[in-house]
Amino acid sequence: QVQLAESGGGLVQPGGSLRLSCAASRIIFSINAMGWYRQAPGKQRELVASITSVGSTNYADSVKGRFTISRDNTKNTVYLQMNSLKSEDTAVYYCNAYSARARSEYWGQGTQVTVSS
Repeated sequence: QVQLAESGGGLVQPGGSLRLSCAASRIIFSINAMGWYRQAPGKQRELVASITSVGSTNYADSVKGRFTISRDNTKNTVYLQMNSLKSEDTAVYYCNAYSARARSEYWGQGTQVTVSS
């Protein structure tokens, strides 16, 4: 029933690192792209990073050079390695997947990332 399973969020001090994982159910076919969004209090949800099935990536300017998105297509899993975390990275991070075949966009439940001393 769970189509996107997120993990890896938590509390970390500024400058620390976290690695988020998102595993898509194999029920989801022909995933064209996966990505991570985040929503901080008082702000709109924004795209953090995305990756296509062929490995093309995009990053928000605010995380470029600090975050790295990767994927394992055989596992239908996407990762977000977050380094040099800042307080402004504090947000709920949501995994997203898109399937053109299913004509559907899928969202995870979100995982909280809190960067604080």
